[in-house]
Amino acid sequence: MRPIALQVTFTEYDSSEELPPEDQELIREARKVMDSAYAPYSRFHVGAALRMEHGAIVTGSNQENASYPEGLCAERVALFSAGAVHPGIKIKTLAVVAASKNHRIDKPVTPCGACRQVIAEYEHRYSQPIRLIMTGETGKVLVADGIRQLLPFLFNGDDLKSK
Repeated sequence: MRPIALQVTFTEYDSSEELPPEDQELIREARKVMDSAYAPYSRFHVGAALRMEHGAIVTGSNQENASYPEGLCAERVALFSAGAVHPGIKIKTLAVVAASKNHRIDKPVTPCGACRQVIAEYEHRYSQPIRLIMTGETGKVLVADGIRQLLPFLFNGDDLKSK
């Protein structure tokens, strides 16, 4: 037996104003679409905006359902839309923002486990990491160079292949 330590690396910014202009644009687009979230139960609004390799921006917001498992997170709405509208085009960057009608969110919000797995699938599909930008209503911004920073033991199609 031997212990194994994992290291997670993020870049932390004090605010989105410190980010490059194209990242600020993604955050703005994610904030805009966040207003279209359908979140009458949680009152937790999430917006996602991603930049495709050819420059297009695709957005999504969370869509709840009274039967909770039937809703979708903003990240998956944006990713699935990108896959449908821009098939075969790689995703470079995904920005996620959140706001609550119940309290102020002043720290970065990260994708849930299901969204992490879907991001992992898109990274595997296109053989390249997707840069992640995460923030709340105010406060710090976290940037990760790929989903492995959030999901170090990811499962992908390679696990389904016999060796």
